[in-house]
Amino acid sequence: MSVARFLAPSVLALGTCLAMSAAHAELPTESIGETVLPFPPSPHRAYIVDVEFENFIAGRVTVVDPEQKKMLGMVSTGFVAPSTLSHDEKTLYSADTFYSRGTRGVRTDVLTAWDTSNLRPKWEVEIPAKRASILTQKYALGASSDDRFVYIYNFTPSTSVTVVDTQEKKVASEIAISGCVLNYPVGKRSFASLCGDGQLQITRIGDDGKEVGRSQTPFFDPNKEKLNERGLAVGETYFFVTTDGMVKPVDVSGDKPKMLPSWSLTTDEERKKGWGTGGWQLMAVAPKLNRLYVLMHEEHSAGKWEDPSPFIWVYDLKTQKKIGTLEAPKPVWSLHATTDDKPLLLGTDIEGGLQIFDLKTGKYNGSMDKIAKTPILVLSH
Repeated sequence: MSVARFLAPSVLALGTCLAMSAAHAELPTESIGETVLPFPPSPHRAYIVDVEFENFIAGRVTVVDPEQKKMLGMVSTGFVAPSTLSHDEKTLYSADTFYSRGTRGVRTDVLTAWDTSNLRPKWEVEIPAKRASILTQKYALGASSDDRFVYIYNFTPSTSVTVVDTQEKKVASEIAISGCVLNYPVGKRSFASLCGDGQLQITRIGDDGKEVGRSQTPFFDPNKEKLNERGLAVGETYFFVTTDGMVKPVDVSGDKPKMLPSWSLTTDEERKKGWGTGGWQLMAVAPKLNRLYVLMHEEHSAGKWEDPSPFIWVYDLKTQKKIGTLEAPKPVWSLHATTDDKPLLLGTDIEGGLQIFDLKTGKYNGSMDKIAKTPILVLSH
C-alpha cells in the first residue's frame, strides 16, 4: 500500500476539521441575557408563595402576571420560608432555613432580600436559627411601614421576634413574646401579637430596633371564641374572624388599639343551613372597592375551618352586608386581592393553580393551572 494512499484520507479529515473549526470561530459569541422586570411593578404582578408539601427543602416564590397568565420568574427559598414585600416595591424578603447536609446537619437561618426587578438576591443577614418552621402564614414575616425593620417570627416552642435592621443589614434584637404568636406590623416602630389569654399585645421599638415598651389590651375571650389568627390589614385596621363567622376589627392607629364593633358574616338562616368560614388565608380586601371577600363552606363543621372551598362571599365593609357571591371552578385555599382601582381577586387552588376574578365586573377571568406545587399565599404590591 502506498504511503500517499494511506495519508490521503487523514489529510482530508484534518482539512475538514480545520475548516469546521474556522467556521465555528467566525460565529458570534452568545451571551446569557438577564430579563429585568419593569419598575415600578404593575399592581397586578403577583408573588405566589409555594411551600411544596412533597419536598419542603425546595420552596420557592413564583412571580406571575395574572392578566396575561404569564410566568415572569422564580426565586428559591428554604424550608417553608415565609415571604413579604417591602412598601417601596423594590424588595421581596424571605426568611430561609438551610442545613449543612441538605436535610440535616448544622442549621443556618437567613433573611434574604431579593431585588423585585431582576429577582436576584441583593443581600442576606444570618439570623438566630429559630425561625418558626410552620406552615407559612402572612404575618410570620413583616416589614415596618418605612421599611427600616423586618420582623421574623420565631418558635422553638417558646416564641419571639427577630428584628433586622435593613439599613445596617444586621440583627438589631430578639424580642420575647411569651404566650403570644406572630408579628403584625403596626406603623414605623411597633408590631402586634395575639396572645393565648385573649390579649392583643403591642410591642414598641426604638430607632435602634430594640424594645422600648409593650402593652396588652383585651381582644377576645378564648374560652368562648375560636379566633383565626390569619387576619388581614387594611390601612391601620386589622380584620380577624372567628371560626363561627364573627368579624372582629381592631384599629391600631392610636397609642392603644381600639376594638371596633364585631359583626357577623352569616344570618341566622344561613347559619342554620350550615354556612361557615374556611380556608387557609380565608380573607381578602379590595381597598379601593371597600369590599371584603371570604371563603365560605356549606355544611360547615368544626373540622372544616381550614379546608378549601369554591365559594367566595362578598361584603361591603361600610354597611357590613353581603352583596354578592363568587364561585371558582376548583376549591380555593387562599385568597388575595390587588390594591388598585381595577382589582383582581387571586385564589390558590388545591391542584397548584391560580384562579382569577375581575372584581370590577365580578367576572371569572380564567386560571393559571399548575403554576405551583403547593401555593399557600399570594402577595402583590
